[in-house]
Amino acid sequence: MAYSCEICGKNRQKAHKVSHSNIKTRKWQRPNLQSLRAMVDGRVQRVRVCTRCIRSGRVAKAPQDVAPSAAQA
Repeated sequence: MAYSCEICGKNRQKAHKVSHSNIKTRKWQRPNLQSLRAMVDGRVQRVRVCTRCIRSGRVAKAPQDVAPSAAQA
């Protein structure tokens, strides 16, 4: 599925939107996915992961590259 976490597989869920008169219409609840650079098998890749996986440390963020001019100064 396109809109899902690449670590835990969390994806959209079906729910109801309930009006004041108690009429229920279907809607989709989607997970809070973030796109970030992560280390996957020793390589840096862009992955879409949910915030729960980021907070719990299931994904290792890629190290930030230092600009060459800033490293010399």
